[in-house]
Amino acid sequence: MKAPVKNTIHVERARKGITQQELADGVGTTRQTIHLLEVGKTDPKISLMVRIAHYFKLKVSDIIDD
Repeated sequence: MKAPVKNTIHVERARKGITQQELADGVGTTRQTIHLLEVGKTDPKISLMVRIAHYFKLKVSDIIDD
């Protein structure tokens, strides 16, 4: 079982040593959106998941919980 999206985003961000704002800037969203994803308060749109996966050089399937 994979980690939920919120954990995956947080873990990948920590691995890269980047802030929520840096990730938000890199994927064209707000820091608030990244925060809400990481605390599980919102589900990401597929277009945002594609941009986040691309940012981390991962496949979308690597960061979504099945």
